[in-house]
Amino acid sequence: MATNLQLDDRLIARAVKLGGHKTKREAVMSALTDYIHHKEQDKIVHLFGTIDYFSDYDYKKQRAKA
Repeated sequence: MATNLQLDDRLIARAVKLGGHKTKREAVMSALTDYIHHKEQDKIVHLFGTIDYFSDYDYKKQRAKA
C-alpha cells in the first residue's frame, strides 16, 4: 500500500543511521514493528496479578511426562 507521509527528515536520517538500515523504508518498517511489539507487551504486563494460578502446581513434574 503506497502511503505519503510528511516525516521529519532529521529523525528519519537518525533512524536509518542508528538502525544500520539501507533505506528509509527499512527504518520505518523496523520502527513500526518495534512499536507493535511494545504495545503487545504492554497488554501482557496489564495481565500480571489478574490471572489465577495454583501455587502448588509442579511444572517440573508435568515436563517429565513428555
